[in-house]
Amino acid sequence: MTRTISKGRLWTARVMSGIAILFMLFDGVMKLVKPAVVVESTVSLGFQEHHIVLLGILGLISTILYAMPRTTIMGAVLLTGYFGGVMATQIRMDAPLFANILFPVYLAILVWGGLWLRNEQVRKLFSWQK
Repeated sequence: MTRTISKGRLWTARVMSGIAILFMLFDGVMKLVKPAVVVESTVSLGFQEHHIVLLGILGLISTILYAMPRTTIMGAVLLTGYFGGVMATQIRMDAPLFANILFPVYLAILVWGGLWLRNEQVRKLFSWQK
């Protein structure tokens, strides 16, 4: 049984997911283009320059899978792993908690929150009830 969701809930979900998608598309494309600021900041985090394109591709694939309705859950899982790597890197660099370390958590909240609002299966999986 599929229930319809309210327009407000649907648009809130779309905005939440859209923000995460747009940010990750921008991030991935910038890693493919490799402007100097991206190269400098990525190398300063301990990565080699030749890793940047691979990171961009992995982020873009995960984001595209999340943006497509049939693969959205797989994309959310992959993005969660990607965000975990970002957090681990920031912790290793002793970055500020709220500015750097928790930023991927905020993105994950947008990804999973948007999915939870629009997908009944995800709501059942992450239900507050028994």
